[in-house]
Amino acid sequence: MTSWLAFAALTSSASAQETIELGRLSDDDITVVQQILHPKTDRSEIGVHLGLMPFDAFVFTPNLQVSYDMHSSEKMAIGLLVGGGYGIQNATSRQLQTPTYGVAPFAYRYLASALVGAQWSPIYAKMNVGGAKVVHFDIYFAGRGGVSLERSVIPDGSFALAPTVSPGIGSRFFLGDDTTLRVELRDDVLLERRALTSSWNLKQNAGVTVGLTKLSSRAPR
Repeated sequence: MTSWLAFAALTSSASAQETIELGRLSDDDITVVQQILHPKTDRSEIGVHLGLMPFDAFVFTPNLQVSYDMHSSEKMAIGLLVGGGYGIQNATSRQLQTPTYGVAPFAYRYLASALVGAQWSPIYAKMNVGGAKVVHFDIYFAGRGGVSLERSVIPDGSFALAPTVSPGIGSRFFLGDDTTLRVELRDDVLLERRALTSSWNLKQNAGVTVGLTKLSSRAPR
């Protein structure tokens, strides 16, 4: 009889514990801990990027960009981006200069730029590609500022050294611990003083770059 009473008391205690209301968990109460396979903290990154500015109405601009970034954490980095290129007149521009129209488009071609700024990388993730390979990548937002050098496409046209603001968004695809494929879309906004018209003009150089970057070795632990 005593053993039955003990069993009943134990069962009642367990049932009571099972029905205790602990409250509702919020998103802030749940933290996923995961070790990043390719960390960036305290590592420098240097890269070479091929670019294209395809959206100008009169010039088509291939360019080359060289980047240097220093990552203070997984989310933040500061860096330098230096580039050069040449705006080639497109079909519309050439057609306007034929005898039929006889008009030289008043356009400026990109020659060079130097920008400094910061990157914020809030997302690090991985994806399965074709069920055969897992690719790690991050997504970052960039804010840079500096100067751009351009020249009028009109023969003997003037140069313009323009203050530039450059927002951008990009992604690194990690090819290994120290190598990435980096894709970036950015929009350089230039404030140009054009000598031919003695006026200030806003111009956008929107473009995309694709390049390879190399990260320095990890700091010893």
